[in-house]
Amino acid sequence: MRPVDNLHVLAFEPLTPPRVMRERYPITESAAQTVYETREAIKRIMRREDRRLLAVVGPCSIHDIDAALEYARRLVRLTVEMRDRIVIVMRAYFEKPRTTVGWRGLINDPHLDGSFDMNEGLRRARELLLHINDMGLPTATEMLDPISPQYITDLISLTAIGARTVESQTHRALASGLSMPVGYKNSTDGNVQVAVNAFLSARRAHSFLGINQDGQSCVVRTTGNPDGMIILRGSSAGPNHDALTVARTAQAMEEAGLLPALMIDCSHANAGGDHRRQPHVWRQVLHEHIAGSNAVIGIMAESNLYEGKQPISADRLQLRYGVSVTDACIGWETTERMLIETYEALGH
Repeated sequence: MRPVDNLHVLAFEPLTPPRVMRERYPITESAAQTVYETREAIKRIMRREDRRLLAVVGPCSIHDIDAALEYARRLVRLTVEMRDRIVIVMRAYFEKPRTTVGWRGLINDPHLDGSFDMNEGLRRARELLLHINDMGLPTATEMLDPISPQYITDLISLTAIGARTVESQTHRALASGLSMPVGYKNSTDGNVQVAVNAFLSARRAHSFLGINQDGQSCVVRTTGNPDGMIILRGSSAGPNHDALTVARTAQAMEEAGLLPALMIDCSHANAGGDHRRQPHVWRQVLHEHIAGSNAVIGIMAESNLYEGKQPISADRLQLRYGVSVTDACIGWETTERMLIETYEALGH
């Protein structure tokens, strides 16, 4: 008989079951408190029961554990100092969607060499999240794969469904079972309605194929996730953080029976692909928020220890410490200044 199946598959490599990974790196009482309190704070902010601003800052993607920990140690100080006016959450993105090809993130390829040691990637991601949350600093990430959440979601306070996956039924079903608030990004062509539709879909119960804590294939049945927001990230046509788009998005949410809650992503197309424009966009959004734009409850920026980006070199020793290997980021000094300005402006 001629072979007809798995013709393009090289191998099936078993993963460590989520339960085993969680037992090796168990969530601590302090980390659990960070996650629980932050999730509840975000929910209150979205319901207008908490007047603080939600600010999500951090690397476009994490590839260096040491640099990520240094960034977290710097950020946690501001988190404590500013907690009366701002809820600060660190971006901890481990999976990257690619338009064509490219490095797909720490979980997929932790060694940055195409070896795709995903067991090691999942281990590194969980261990890092545990360290960061233990500091008292909450984390946000994008959920891209339907398998990886079982390994890390107990350490995540806010999740995003990205512009390339917001129309995917798999990701809408995945979001319906997540334990934290979810941000739904507008599509890359600027369509906001698909994000609203994704939110509506994720509020409903779903059944989909996934894995359980023992790594067994199963039907995952969910209750639906009522906690969400829309993230405006710009589009191929340009920025969409203007007052008119914000108002139209809020109206679309209201017409769908959703409480308007928007986050503005200051990077990507809202910055015209230029990371140096992020502070300008940030200040514009902050001004609109202070002026009374109640729908905008959050703001996001891509930030690293040092400004810019770099290509992934075959010689890993040539990589510059604290510099992004995906989208270009603003540096720490700029980030700190933006947060300080925000804190002071919110006090007036």
